[in-house]
Amino acid sequence: MLFQTPTQFAVLALVLLAGWLFGLASSSGGKKWKQRYRDEEAAHKAYRAEVAADLKTREEHLREVEAERDRLAKERSTAATTTAAAAATGAAATSSSGGFFGWGGDNLSRIRGIDADLERALGQRGIKTYRAIEGLSEADERALEDELRLRPGTIDAEHWREQAAMLRAGHDDDHRSRWG
Repeated sequence: MLFQTPTQFAVLALVLLAGWLFGLASSSGGKKWKQRYRDEEAAHKAYRAEVAADLKTREEHLREVEAERDRLAKERSTAATTTAAAAATGAAATSSSGGFFGWGGDNLSRIRGIDADLERALGQRGIKTYRAIEGLSEADERALEDELRLRPGTIDAEHWREQAAMLRAGHDDDHRSRWG
């Protein structure tokens, strides 16, 4: 055996320790890792800045969209008040004409006894709104029943005028519960 005394073992340990420290001091590996760490830190910082800028852009876009939504809601409420005022003053004229170019009629098929074909036939005869059905006289009813080839008394028996009045007034739940 090469080493026998404790002093020789102590010297061996000191030489090994000195060699290890000399190896660490002369190695360039520490600098490589430090550079990689700095590069990774810079990339992370750039990514965070990019995400922050993207978030800021999205928030600005969201504010623009919300402002547009508010503007449109304001226009819609203004238009609704204008339309309601126009409807109140000219209700008779629009109900008889059925709206601009014949548009704007009510969904007459909601009245029990009127299907899509009958609604189309009524529309061809100028009856497109609940108000028009509500305003039918008994003579008009008989004439309409003859034109549409319905049994005499069908309109009165199925309460078209009452249903039209309820639907025009917006009492959908009452209409559904009564004539469902």
